[in-house]
Amino acid sequence: MTKSNKVELMAPAGSFESMAAAIKAGADSIYFGIEQLNMRARSTNNFTIDDLPEIHEVCSKHNVKTYLTLNTILYDHDISLMKKIIVAVKESKIDAVIASDYAVFNQAKKEGVKIHISTQANVSNIDSIEFFSQFSDVVVLARELTLKQVESIVKEIKRRDLRGISGELMKVEIFAHGALCMAVSGKCYLSLHSNYASANRGACIQNCRKSYVVIDKEDGVELEIDNEYIMSAKDLCTIDFLDTVIDTGVKVLKIEGRGRSADYVHTTIQCYREAIDSIEDGTYSREKVALWKERLATVFNRGFWDGYYLGKTIGEWNNEYGSKATKKKIYVAKGLKYYDDAKAGEFRMESHSIALGDEVLIIGPTTGVIQTFVDELRLNNVTTDTVKKGDVFTLPLNEKLRPSDRLYKLVDAQ
Repeated sequence: MTKSNKVELMAPAGSFESMAAAIKAGADSIYFGIEQLNMRARSTNNFTIDDLPEIHEVCSKHNVKTYLTLNTILYDHDISLMKKIIVAVKESKIDAVIASDYAVFNQAKKEGVKIHISTQANVSNIDSIEFFSQFSDVVVLARELTLKQVESIVKEIKRRDLRGISGELMKVEIFAHGALCMAVSGKCYLSLHSNYASANRGACIQNCRKSYVVIDKEDGVELEIDNEYIMSAKDLCTIDFLDTVIDTGVKVLKIEGRGRSADYVHTTIQCYREAIDSIEDGTYSREKVALWKERLATVFNRGFWDGYYLGKTIGEWNNEYGSKATKKKIYVAKGLKYYDDAKAGEFRMESHSIALGDEVLIIGPTTGVIQTFVDELRLNNVTTDTVKKGDVFTLPLNEKLRPSDRLYKLVDAQ
């Protein structure tokens, strides 16, 4: 994959597998959380402070920038940990911290750590950007803005010559793909009200994704909300108007999904990498868009819509619970070793079976994601059409397999 010099493609990374997948798929940068002070503290395993040097080392080798999310609301008892994280970020040479709490801005400024203003700050006008320029060079705009509003803000930054803390012109970052919350820029209290688990502290239990029955308290009449999960928005997808998005002058395109799997990250980043590059070389087309959307539909999604970018004032809601992915993965085998001379990987089947022609994924913390079709199987060094549980077999692989890797079979979801 080539990389754009004009627009930065930022990938979510909730694990080493996802980080490796993002790098392999062509991301320019990754964003990730550690400990509990990030907005995906509940939904993903996250990294730890001790992982920061390795994250920097791996990403810097591939010229990929690293951004740590420290974007929850902070209380007094969080300040000590926040300061510890900021120091660790500085020592590990992580590129920036994404934050919305002024305590983080203050501490980062003291330590000389770069800050990106999180979408949780709900920045929706040029004067707010002027205010935040004393702390940062990059602002993630509120998700509820239209592209016309985004473009107007970018133009006004240039007109006013608004420069950030480093002296560079302020950069605008927006979300290009992934989950959307019913609340304005994610400021939601539903989970806190029902389960004392604050979404603004990274502990959302996603009440909004469920179906509900409404009861009239006077006469007891029940109404089931028919065919719509009226708080569960479809996922944002901009790939079919990405040229218009880039024309606004935004400098960073962010893919949501730190709580999603490595294959989601791999497929999504790969599609948007190809789309950005095709816009730059003049080959972006409706035919390519159709193929990208077909691939995007194979991984976790709640259906797609264009968000608020094209002028809609209310969300498009789901009509069913969970993912609408057209493919699902089934774990089948564990990686054992890789034979460099033969360019083949050895696996032990632990469930189900695979056969010639099956589409498979290999996922691991260093490998990232390998997606391929089975065109040869060998059992006891003899070719075979299928292997089943308990078999130790090999299949051709051009990329190195590691013992920590897992093999999945891709099948139709329906």
